[in-house]
Amino acid sequence: MEKIIDVAQYLCTAYKNMIGEQIDEMKLHKLLYFAQRESLAILNEPLFAGDFEGWKYGPICREIWHCFRQEGLKKVADDVSEECRYLVNNVILEYGSMAAAKLCELSYREKSWLNARQGLKDGEECTKKLSLDDIREDARKVRPYDYVWDMYYDEFDDAEEPE
Repeated sequence: MEKIIDVAQYLCTAYKNMIGEQIDEMKLHKLLYFAQRESLAILNEPLFAGDFEGWKYGPICREIWHCFRQEGLKKVADDVSEECRYLVNNVILEYGSMAAAKLCELSYREKSWLNARQGLKDGEECTKKLSLDDIREDARKVRPYDYVWDMYYDEFDDAEEPE
């Protein structure tokens, strides 16, 4: 399992290379959440150890929030696995062109975020953590797309050559 700081650093670098601009903090948090959800959808395992909180603008990771504000994610991160790079790149291709506000809007529909904010009013602060089981449930409703092969993951069995 990856360290969330390493995944965040890779995501920032890959985003800059693919999109051509620096990622803003709000978008970073949302893409990290979607990367975690994507990993659960495809591999049924978390991509990284780390918690998200039910912040009023969607899931955030407090560890990344502190690091981004204090150090700007400039510390050297350990290398991430090829599998991690693959998943993160797919998430950037899927969601990277969306505005941060649109990503927030998408995250408001996630059961994990809604459950963490249960009983709170709109705009009220929340530090309650999103349940990994709830994120896993959110992952069941997505249909992951593979941008390298240009097909959905559930189509791979259909694409095998006949014997």
